[in-house]
Amino acid sequence: MDGLFDPPGDAADGSATAQPGVVSPSAPLAVRMRPQSLDEIVGQQHLLGPGSPLRRLISGSGAASVLLYGPPGTGKTTMASLISRATGGRFEALSALSAGVKEVRGVIDIARRRLIDGQQTVLFIDEVHRFSKTQQDALLDAVENRIVLLVAATTENPSFSVVAPLLSRSLVLQLRSLSDDDVREVLARAVADARGLDGRFELTDAAYDHLVAVSGGDARRALTALEASADGAELSTEGDATAVIDLPDVEAAIDRAAVRYDRDGDQHYDVTSAFIKSIRGSDVDAALHYLARMIAAGEDPRFIARRLMIHASEDIGMADPTALQTAVAAAQVVALVGMPEAKLALSQATIHLATAPKSGAVVSAIGAALADVEAGKAGAVPAHLRDSHYPGATKMGSGVGYRYPHDDPDGVLAQQYPPDDLVGIDYYRPTDHGFERELGPRLVKLRSIIRRVSKRR
Repeated sequence: MDGLFDPPGDAADGSATAQPGVVSPSAPLAVRMRPQSLDEIVGQQHLLGPGSPLRRLISGSGAASVLLYGPPGTGKTTMASLISRATGGRFEALSALSAGVKEVRGVIDIARRRLIDGQQTVLFIDEVHRFSKTQQDALLDAVENRIVLLVAATTENPSFSVVAPLLSRSLVLQLRSLSDDDVREVLARAVADARGLDGRFELTDAAYDHLVAVSGGDARRALTALEASADGAELSTEGDATAVIDLPDVEAAIDRAAVRYDRDGDQHYDVTSAFIKSIRGSDVDAALHYLARMIAAGEDPRFIARRLMIHASEDIGMADPTALQTAVAAAQVVALVGMPEAKLALSQATIHLATAPKSGAVVSAIGAALADVEAGKAGAVPAHLRDSHYPGATKMGSGVGYRYPHDDPDGVLAQQYPPDDLVGIDYYRPTDHGFERELGPRLVKLRSIIRRVSKRR
């Protein structure tokens, strides 16, 4: 794995004779720049506060097994390595992609023998969600009796992918994607640090911006792209003391053009506006184009999901009541799965909303109702609708004369519901689009039955 699982202080080949902090110069930049101490960790401050379980583990004063749950490149392997170094134990790493029950039991047997000599073993398991139930069960006794200090990493919600007994024996800590500022700090450190590019390169602002955008909050991805950009710039500027890495160098190195999109500027608002208006206009292809631009530029997927949920009610509403369900489901996928996979759910929701029948009746209805309320049309609640669940309510007339709709065979009957000044006012006016075509005649019939009492007065 090119040293990705090597703890700080070990050589890339895993030998115990390496000097602390020494990593092979040929190791990938992401490996060379792995934090050597707690102070070098960027991001995850919500887990690293004073006295927090993770801080205690990394500082060597904790002894709990942990499940680190979060997107790629957020520091799960680094934290496992630092925990190993802090405890003074031996670091063993397994990948669920290649290890089976035999390998798990082999590591546990070694750890048991080490424990007799007073040496703790830190077992790091990457992609633990890929372990079968049998493989996970093989860890239970060793974790419960602290034969190993388990540090497991997963990109999937462990509540759904890790067996309950292992969950109950471990702390579950959720890591977050790095912010743009976090990624920029990681890149700047790699450019200047002797372990990294050692000041041999300078990056333009445009190059930094593009590296941050393509990283998607993943430090390893950002450093890999930086290393590829540096290799290309070095070949083209041999002999110069300091090479400049500009936007074209980054684009050429990672074969991905920069997307004109400033999340804090006009492009953000223009592309978002075009996205919503394309959905409203039922142009599914244009909507997917603007969605792709937002995704490619690293827009927060939660922002996209929020816009889809709003649009589902604002421009579709009851013309297709399932549109809101689809939008909410996409938002849940964003929260539970994350990017890049969540782009599929966002695309599905975009297609559903763009091709759905449109109606602005929901917006008009609540707008008209609010306008009346703000104009002072908020008369007294009819006495028969008032709360009657307190002593003396009946004497005051509250609830007297209320008719229970379920007592009627049709489940609807004549009864006044709005205040006197608003009887007979229609706020919701369904269109003849989609489901509202069926809803319209039903609403006419409902109103005629309910308002019959008003006509008798």
